[in-house]
Amino acid sequence: MLDLKVRRGNVRGAARIAPVCETLSSGAKGLMAGAILSTLRLAKAGVVLASHSVRFAPKDGPEPLPFKLARIATLPVRALAAPFQWGKPRDKRISAALAALGPSYIKLGQFLATRGDIIGPELQGDLAQLQDRMPPFGMDEARRAIEASLGGKLEDHFVEFGPPVAAASIAQVHKAVVIDNGERRTVAVKILRPGIEKRFKRDLDSYFFAARLVERWHEPSRRLRPVAIVENLARTTELEMDLRLEAAAMSEMAENLGPDDGFRVPRVDWRRTSKRVLVTEWIDGIPIGDKAALKAAGYDVDQLGMTVIRSFLTHAMRDGFFHADMHQGNLFVDKAGIVVAVDFGIMGRLGMRERRFLAEILHGLITRDYRRAAEVHFWAGYVPPHHPVEVFAQALRAIGEPIHGKTASEISMADLLGQLFAYTEVFDMQTRPELILLQKSMVIVEGVARGLNPSLNMWVAAEPIAKEWIEQNLSVMGRLRDAGDGATMLAKLASDLPVVLASAERAFGALGTMAENGVRLDDATIERLAAKQSHHGRWRTAALWVAAIALAVLALGQAGVITP
Repeated sequence: MLDLKVRRGNVRGAARIAPVCETLSSGAKGLMAGAILSTLRLAKAGVVLASHSVRFAPKDGPEPLPFKLARIATLPVRALAAPFQWGKPRDKRISAALAALGPSYIKLGQFLATRGDIIGPELQGDLAQLQDRMPPFGMDEARRAIEASLGGKLEDHFVEFGPPVAAASIAQVHKAVVIDNGERRTVAVKILRPGIEKRFKRDLDSYFFAARLVERWHEPSRRLRPVAIVENLARTTELEMDLRLEAAAMSEMAENLGPDDGFRVPRVDWRRTSKRVLVTEWIDGIPIGDKAALKAAGYDVDQLGMTVIRSFLTHAMRDGFFHADMHQGNLFVDKAGIVVAVDFGIMGRLGMRERRFLAEILHGLITRDYRRAAEVHFWAGYVPPHHPVEVFAQALRAIGEPIHGKTASEISMADLLGQLFAYTEVFDMQTRPELILLQKSMVIVEGVARGLNPSLNMWVAAEPIAKEWIEQNLSVMGRLRDAGDGATMLAKLASDLPVVLASAERAFGALGTMAENGVRLDDATIERLAAKQSHHGRWRTAALWVAAIALAVLALGQAGVITP
């Protein structure tokens, strides 16, 4: 054990400790103040929900203490409000309550609508009706926002600038006209709401506070990782509130698309785009939800439904980058019959591991290879290893077999996901934050596709996409390609080895000196820490490199590049 002692005369060390103690004390006060403010904000939200006769509670298990206290505290409010809420559908009451609480609560409601495993199917259905619509802010505020972001006067950038045509919780859109090199173009101008960043940060602090309370007081909810869910919501909204990132997402997806995809994105006007203002090509098209207008224009609505679902699956599996908010309001059909997506504020990314999981699961359920689909869950780490693969394969069979006995119009991806969620608790499966957007988006896209073609067979649409991905990535050629990528990375790491070793020598301190002489917070102690540990650092770094090279050789051997 290290003998940690402060020696007499070490005045400089004590002087250095004092500011740290003051900082810790200040931090503790800040945490307490934050907890009090979060509690007050949550209490206000509870009162608003109660005034609309809304109460959120866990689907099953014992009621957490914070939920119980909130229910008791708001009982008088709910009793007084009940006569005014009689006859109103519950989904309308929930929508009104969240709209009254503001933009961040609307986003939270939409986010929770994807998590039937947490809030239950009934509440999930109610939240699914929630629309992200807010009253627009005024033209004067829009002018100030544009001039502050782009500089100069509004007229310096737009020859015409119309009133808002759509307003949501984070931003609103205007129709405008620009002239570049004598060419007149109609554009869409998206502007962030004034002060939206500050408001979201304040409310997200409250959500984190509530999530930590739930994890502490309600043990069954810990496997659902409520803090991770709020973190995912926070990352999503943070990206939405930098419109340069939305423009970059549109540009990246445009590069991923092939000429035969039947799907495109609007062009970005980078000259007039900033953090708070985004200008893109204006899309003159028929909303994909207007089936009658599409038919009247001569479009094949069944084929459009197939295009929507296959485009989404291709983007998710081939590119690992997909539009995560493909509802009917964000999709149009242009004059050429191509599906055009707008509003790229919410995007999803999947790594190779997640893409393999998605492809194998879809292919396994389609081909009824439940054993392989189960093994993928274990390989990906989604199911703990103490559960038998055979038992989990049996559960997947219970989900997959009824699908094959139904007609195309009866097969629902949403129902499939609901059944998979039902098994998460049985098999101790933790929530995977990286799949939350994918799960939400698949349900939304299915709804859009079925709106165009109620008889659309999701499995017929998905099979060629999953099969092609597996053939390209898990075949012998796919493994050789991955091995080549791995060899290139190994060569780069080897070239960096001298720099890594030099950094390690400079970075590590001498723990032996600490044990011998105690902790002395002076310059001489710091210098000795660096000198003594360099020997250990060299051996530790060398051991890491030996392990890395061994793993690389093993990978090349598995790919068939190196044979015995």
